[in-house]
Parts: sequence; C-alpha cells; structure tokens
Amino acid sequence: MSRATSVRTGGHVVVESLEALGAGVAFGIPGTHTLSIWDGLRTSPIRSLCLRTELNAGFAAEGYARVSGRPAPLLLTTGPGALMSLAPLMEAAKAHTPVIAIASQIPSELIGRGRGYLHELDDQLASFAPIVRWTARAEHADDVPALLAEAWQRAQTPPSGPVFVEIPVDILRAPVDLPRVDDLPGDPMTIVTPPDGALAEAGRLLRDAERPVIWAGGGVLRSGAWEELATLAGRLRAPVATTYMGKGAFPEDHPLAAGSTCDEPPFRELLTDADVLLCVGTELGAETTGHFALRFSGRVIHIDAAPERIGVSYPALGLVGDAKQTLAALSEQVPERPVDGAAEARVAELRAWIQDGVGGHELEAGLLETIRGVLPRHAIHAWDMTMLAYWAAAYFPALAPRRFLYPLGSGTLGYGWPAALGAAAAEPDTPTLAVVGDGGFLYGLAELLAARQHGLSVALLVVDDGGYGILRRHQRVAYSDTHAVDLTQPDFAALHAACEVPVRTSSPERLAEDLDWALATQGPATIVLPAELEMFEAASAWSQAATEQE
Repeated sequence: MSRATSVRTGGHVVVESLEALGAGVAFGIPGTHTLSIWDGLRTSPIRSLCLRTELNAGFAAEGYARVSGRPAPLLLTTGPGALMSLAPLMEAAKAHTPVIAIASQIPSELIGRGRGYLHELDDQLASFAPIVRWTARAEHADDVPALLAEAWQRAQTPPSGPVFVEIPVDILRAPVDLPRVDDLPGDPMTIVTPPDGALAEAGRLLRDAERPVIWAGGGVLRSGAWEELATLAGRLRAPVATTYMGKGAFPEDHPLAAGSTCDEPPFRELLTDADVLLCVGTELGAETTGHFALRFSGRVIHIDAAPERIGVSYPALGLVGDAKQTLAALSEQVPERPVDGAAEARVAELRAWIQDGVGGHELEAGLLETIRGVLPRHAIHAWDMTMLAYWAAAYFPALAPRRFLYPLGSGTLGYGWPAALGAAAAEPDTPTLAVVGDGGFLYGLAELLAARQHGLSVALLVVDDGGYGILRRHQRVAYSDTHAVDLTQPDFAALHAACEVPVRTSSPERLAEDLDWALATQGPATIVLPAELEMFEAASAWSQAATEQE
C-alpha cells in the first residue's frame, strides 16, 4: 500500500498556496480525507506540527498566531475532526487571532444529500459560521489559490480573527493541470481610519483634559501599536491601564503603567475619575468592567476596528479604525505636556496600595514574584484558566508585547500548554513557559509526546491541587460542599518517564532553581508543584478597607 507518487493533486495546490502566502508552520492531524495535503507538506519547507488532538492543534495554532502576529494554518479533516477545533476557534474569534482553518469535505456531488458518507455533517459550513469571521467552500481546484489568499487577507484585516475554508475530498485528491502557485496577495484588506472630524474632536478632548487616562486592550497588541501607545501616553502624561487581554501593550514597570488589576477599587477609581478616558482596542467587556458596573464620570473616547462594538456598553465618541494608525494620528494632535510628576505619583500610590494587599497572600504573591524573577523580560508565558493565572492576569507584570498569553476570550480550560507549544514554534529562540493546573494539563497530557517529537522547548509548570481547584472553591462557597471536582491523579514522575520528558517535583522554596533548570532544558521539561492556592479576589488594603466600611 506504500508507493511513491509524482502526481500533483489539489492537496498539493493547497500547500503551494500556503507557501506563496508565507506560511511557516502548519498545525493539525492527518485524516483520511486530507492525506493529499499532508503529502504536499512532506516535501514542503512549511514545518508540519502534528499534535495528538485537533483541540490542542487549534490552541497551538492560536498561540503561534497570537505571539507572532502572523496567520497560522490549521488543517482539519471532515466532520468530527473539524468539530474538535470549535473551542480553540472560539478563543481565536474572541481574541481576534488570525487562524486559517482549512478542512476537507465529503465529495462535492454528495454534499447535502444525506447519504451517510464517512464523516458527513448535514452542513459543515453552518457549524463554523457562527464562530469564525468568514466561511467559504472551494468548488474547483482552480478556486483554491484565490480562496486561500482571500482567507489570509480576511483573517488579518482589523478586526482580525479566524476564518474557515472547506475543500471537498474529490478536489483534494484529483490530479491537477495548473501552473504552480508562486505568488499570492496576502496583505490585509483596506484598513479603515476614523474620519477627520472625529479625530479632531478626540484630539480637542485630549488636549483640554486635566486627568486623561488611557485604557489599552488586546487590539493594541494585534495591530502592533505599542510604540504609538507609548508615544501618546508620554505626550499626554497619562496613566496607562490595560485589560487582561491587553497585558504587555504597555510595560508594567513603566512609571505611567497602572497595570491590569481590574477588580481593585484604586484601579477602578483611576478610570472613573478621569475627565477623558481613551479606550483603545478593547470591547469594554464584562470581565474588565465588573460586569458593566463601572460608571465613568468623564468623556469616553473608544477606538475599535469593529464599529458595532462602539457604544454598546458605554456612550462614547467612536473612532472606528486600526489602533496603530489611529493612535499615531491622535499623537499628532496633542502637544507634549511638561513633566510635573503628578501622573507618575498617582500611579505609584495606586501600585503601592495594591502591592500591600497582594503581599498578604504570601504563597500566591511569592509564586508570581519567583516566576517573574526567573523569566527574562522577553520570555513568553502562557497561562491556563487556573488559580495562579487568575492572580497573574491582575498582578503579574507583563513587560513586553505579545508575550502574555491568557484565554480570557473564551475562558476555556486546557489552553495554556498547547498554546505555549505553538508560541515556541513561532519563537524557537525565546524562553517559553506554560503555567497550568493539574486539571487543565490533563486535557493536553498527550502533547508531551508532540513536544518531544517536534523538539519544542517549553518549560511546563503544573500547579497540582488534586482536581479542579477553582470549581472546588466555588462549590464550597455556593453549596458548602463539593462534588465531582476531585481527580484521581497519575504518577507524574512515571508518566513523564514513559514519555521520556524530564520532570521535577518542586516546592515554593525550590521553584526558582527548578524554573531555571526547565528553561535551560532542550525540549520540554516539567515542574510539578503541589499546592492549594487561595481564590483570586481584589487583594489590596484599599479593598479590605472598603469591605470593612460596608
């Protein structure tokens, strides 16, 4: 059954098109309907990263795209294999990450006829349409290059996000007589900029503001606008807060950095007391606004590439456009203010209040401090939806853009480890750490083998509390007892030995040494830290004082 073939098929055209668009890595799992694509990859310069489930392949593609800012192809087989990717595509959609999902489909003549073909769905496109930005189906092999070029462009055009293309198996398998695909247009489509009148009004408000504040979200990272953000903040002498998804858009050790402690009263007061609040690249969602409880006393200016999001949660002067271009245009309208130290002093006071409160949680604060002390400034750190990550989203200093990965877009469990693998594929020379709980790690346990097979150097920190720790604590608070949240655990040492992945069992006192070891190890290396952490809550003394007054 094994034979070499020189026949060029539709699957080879898919690979040629991805090469022409500049793809460096393709993620996925071969399926019976997609083998012609993988045959094309066999001799392609595109690196094939085959994970163990489509769920984890999707998260890895999302991590690659989020860190690099480049589209990530995700190769899926028909039906159940494709459906396994819906959770990571939801995260990509909510985080506006450019993932290019390419799936096979049953033979063209059988689509929609319900004749029970292998992996047949009643309407595969309809399964993905509510999740992704755009869906399309190739009708002929000639369609494939232009269709993938359009997918590549749409995925990157602000507001960016995942797209889904399906190609029937008869097209993928059939021989083709087409010129080789050598060059395709892959740049984003036209980027909208705000009208001059709206820019002028926003510039006037910022010039006249006495207490301006900037609130930066993930759109700053997606558009590569961190330098423009820093320039405008410097000219305004404005504190810069970030959302959880915007962490790293402004270095959190900068004197004007107010951080991302969205549940802390002093942080909220900074935002609500601003006479002009410039929100850029954030949807002003529930998790960052206390479920829309924030009430702003000043004018809100909202920069977003999606016009339908402006004004949904809060009345605002809307600037519809890309963050990078819009921030640059605003900077031209704002004269540089003298440095009087007032904004820096207010930020320093805010940070001191918060740090005092966090210091009362010695274990959680100590773990974050240890991790930050070991990680280089430019290191990548991917956090799962786990207890320590809740603390990190608020209190861990993100010092460089596109380095803090966190799945708040969908709030999905199992993200951190495979996303870190994708990030390491994007930046192989950058130290990379994944922080997960034992429950979330079990979603991607088999990817230890994928990491070893592909030589992906990722340090994995598993905080082991014997189950779903967050849910355990929620149950105790809400129902006074727990059920179904305690897990039978594997022998982690034996498990890693079977996978030939080095592992250490650590403690808070030894964590720095073990992190250094894991980050210096070629290939994957794991640290298991048995610990039961406290639930994240707004931790500052200010919060405690406010609670006592109530």
